[in-house]
Amino acid sequence: MWIMIAGPYRAGGGAADPTVRAANLRMLNEAAVSLQRAGHVPIIGVNMALPMIEAAGGTAVAYAEIMAPLSLALVDRCDACLRVGGPSTGADDEVRRFEAAGRPVYRALGEVPAVGT
Repeated sequence: MWIMIAGPYRAGGGAADPTVRAANLRMLNEAAVSLQRAGHVPIIGVNMALPMIEAAGGTAVAYAEIMAPLSLALVDRCDACLRVGGPSTGADDEVRRFEAAGRPVYRALGEVPAVGT
């Protein structure tokens, strides 16, 4: 399955703190590694958006124009979602979109079905 990993990046007081953002991104990427090792294709919207945001100037405007629209568009391409970490409006928006489409949302790696089931 193609599984989007939804979780905080700038949430939880991390918008201005690069250490918090880095820790959040590491958590998302660690979940991605676990999914990939289990045979799934992990997708993280932040990983796709950040290089584009940087290429667009790295401004708050570029962030707003790229991050949420790109992440939500990726939802439509994925089979399921793994929601990780703490509070995040963006991640919750992604989850709601999966639920509205009737696609699964997992809350822990152990809930993700094995490949081929």
